Amino acid sequence: MTCRLILIRHAKSSWNDFDSDDHARVLNDRGRASATAIGAWLAKNGYIPELVLCSDAARTTETLSLIRPAFPAPPKVKFRAGFYHASPDHMLDVLQRQIAGTVAIVAHNPGIGALACGLAATRPNDTDFARYPTAATTVLDFDVDNWAQVRAGQGTMVDFATPRSLI
Repeated sequence: MTCRLILIRHAKSSWNDFDSDDHARVLNDRGRASATAIGAWLAKNGYIPELVLCSDAARTTETLSLIRPAFPAPPKVKFRAGFYHASPDHMLDVLQRQIAGTVAIVAHNPGIGALACGLAATRPNDTDFARYPTAATTVLDFDVDNWAQVRAGQGTMVDFATPRSLI
């Protein structure tokens, strides 16, 4: 069996209101265009999650709301307060308890980027991978029977994209 993981950093958020709560920051226009482009790229390539684990912050939920319409069928979504600035270990722990074959995680840096780097057996030849810019998206496959068997360095790199490469 193969388990597929899609790791998505939220799209570019707005800094117009410096007094607003970080958790409540929404996307800016560039971020909205980026999220839509990532959704189209995922759908075009058949990278369709059955389940999405998403931080409950405004910028991650908005990113997901702009990606989801590109999918032929809406995936199940679980919003996770604990994914707001979560560590890679925390996200991996939650992932290891899932049963869906294809799971997407929408979260924040530095955790989501560190998770992508830590799980990939080999990294793509792209300088953006290590810095994991906004809306960066990685697709990894794992040759395991279930998510509980996933360990660092096991993921086969299927694809990696950033909005800059798509728009």
